[in-house]
Amino acid sequence: MKPSIPKGTRDFSPEEMAKRNYIFNTIREVFALYGFQQIETPAMETLNTLMGKYGEEGDMLIYKILNSGDFFNKLNPEENLFEVSRLKLAAQMCDRGLRYDLTVPFARYVVMHRDQLQLPFKRFQIQPVWRADRPQKGRYREFYQCDADVVGSDSLINEVELMQIVDTVFTRFGVRVQIKINNRKILSGIAEVIGEADKITDITVAIDKLDKIGLEKVNDELREDGISEEAIQKLQPIISLAGTNEEKLETISKVLESSEIGLKGVEESRFILDTLQLCGLNNEVQLDLTLARGLNYYTGAIFEVKALDTPMGSITGGGRYDNLTGIFGMPGLSGVGISFGADRIFDVLNALDLYPQEAVNATQLLFTNFGERETAYCLPMVTACRKAGIRCEMYPDKAKMKKQMSYANAKNISYVALVGENEMAENKLTLKNMTTGEQQLLTVEQLILEVF
Repeated sequence: MKPSIPKGTRDFSPEEMAKRNYIFNTIREVFALYGFQQIETPAMETLNTLMGKYGEEGDMLIYKILNSGDFFNKLNPEENLFEVSRLKLAAQMCDRGLRYDLTVPFARYVVMHRDQLQLPFKRFQIQPVWRADRPQKGRYREFYQCDADVVGSDSLINEVELMQIVDTVFTRFGVRVQIKINNRKILSGIAEVIGEADKITDITVAIDKLDKIGLEKVNDELREDGISEEAIQKLQPIISLAGTNEEKLETISKVLESSEIGLKGVEESRFILDTLQLCGLNNEVQLDLTLARGLNYYTGAIFEVKALDTPMGSITGGGRYDNLTGIFGMPGLSGVGISFGADRIFDVLNALDLYPQEAVNATQLLFTNFGERETAYCLPMVTACRKAGIRCEMYPDKAKMKKQMSYANAKNISYVALVGENEMAENKLTLKNMTTGEQQLLTVEQLILEVF
């Protein structure tokens, strides 16, 4: 059989891994700059941990792991397997699943390790997640998330700091982005004032798709979910609201004047936006009342980030969750977090060709191999270069000059060190710049200064 990989997954070449490591290292450095500490959690969690946290749609996208042994023993022999719901059957045959995101496993981690944590706890995590989604451009079944969360603090300064992290990361990448924010309390207030408070989940799930499917189809979905025509008409001017952030806040304040929770969301949004103005970000922050973030556990501010110079979905998102740990027996612990979509950022940086050359070129210097004597002469020099911090290698086999130069070109190696009888006689080597073609006769100390 011809080898293949599952749809929605990818192999990464050495060059691609160098680019990905540039992304991870940049994000990791910025997280550390803001005082976040790294943890890791297992690739698989119990289904009790995962199920019921992402809404019905999210539960369907969790990869379930088949139990080992005779799992059919747990099935009721009188039930027709074709009549049993997929979720019920999965629950009987599987008790573990691959993690869907990093936030729920983090909540489980906090509860299990609460006695060892100093609150507020600022953690970051860079690991893969899996979703049984339909693969398409920018959407994969296996992908990395880079998360930062703060738990144990209700302060909105945390939201401000996370937006500063977003701004810092994308400024370092050289990517222009638009940071969109909203608040689930505003959305709850909107559901109240249009008379559909009990349909808040259906409303948020539908309007969160506005960018993807358009207003008409969003309205159709709302009708299918049982939202009244009167409520849908009241919703139209709200989700179409335009103007500056301040103008939107003023308008929505009047709309929500009868909703206590809605006005609380307006107050929180105003604080975040005003404080970010004081911080002087490099990227635009926009209040977007259509931003809903479909996950059920968000309770306050919500965020989404999109690249401005290339078509791509959300590349970063997150928000406030007031009681996520409550589902694991630790109520009342507030948290807020963001997640960078590393795979989408990878595609954005590729599309815009924004990788620094030094980040993707692994080897800086190649020592050629013209025989045993030359190799014995070069090896101490190779060691000296590595000690100086130069990424270098020795061509392992005696080979023709053309073959060794082709190797250097294929790996985009910037410099080649050539050693023959003349160089050994003078205790020097010839350094060739592979970009300019210039050659110099140098000592190893001079070479280090030239290359480094």
